[in-house]
Amino acid sequence: MFKRPEGDYQPEPPVSNIPVPRSNPTEPRRENASIGPSISIKGDLTGEEDLVIQGRVEGKVDLKQNNVTVGKNGRVKADIFGKLVTIEGEVEGNLFGQDQIIVRGTGHVRGNISAPRVSIEDGARFKGSIDMDGKSGEKHRADASAEAKSPAPSPTGSYPAPKAGQATKAEVNTSRIG
Repeated sequence: MFKRPEGDYQPEPPVSNIPVPRSNPTEPRRENASIGPSISIKGDLTGEEDLVIQGRVEGKVDLKQNNVTVGKNGRVKADIFGKLVTIEGEVEGNLFGQDQIIVRGTGHVRGNISAPRVSIEDGARFKGSIDMDGKSGEKHRADASAEAKSPAPSPTGSYPAPKAGQATKAEVNTSRIG
């Protein structure tokens, strides 16, 4: 097309490594950890910093006071406990958020969601139930443990009798009338 004269070349200013200021200066600076796309972990993850998962994790992610993000490349088979949980990749397990859970349009969740605020973007895939009761802490962890220990159906396909107040599956009569 056209050639720029040699003397007019202005290099772009270098990207600064100066941290972005916090919205609230009194809030302590949070550390961030990352599990890269080539990393695979089997076991429980705990810690005191925000976590971004781009690799594979199998076990349990317990960062109740911190943010947990499963990136687009992240593949997780675990229950996730966090303050703000954001899903962009795949999760097979239950999600427990103290503040909020966000499933982005690229996210795929197979498990139950429990948080006071839940956002599922258009295009996201989700199979499970949502509990938006404001008490997503220890109560829901106990429920998840009890659910994991519940008896499996017998070979005949029957389930144990429901507990008091527990909903049951209704039988549907599919015969034609008339």
